[in-house]
Amino acid sequence: MTVILSDPVELRRRGFEALVRTLGWVNAVRFLQQYETSQLDYTRERDQFLPEWDAQTLVQKLREPGV
Repeated sequence: MTVILSDPVELRRRGFEALVRTLGWVNAVRFLQQYETSQLDYTRERDQFLPEWDAQTLVQKLREPGV
């Protein structure tokens, strides 16, 4: 007999566990990503939040303490 899960958190937890058990961690995540809907367009929006650094500046920033 199948138990009906009324708690959505428990349903998601068990569902993900079943996917991981069957597909493995990486494939379970890849499977779920196929159903994610998004209105975002990273290619268009990245220029708004990424600085215009050349490679030398990027390396310099990475070497700064606290980064």
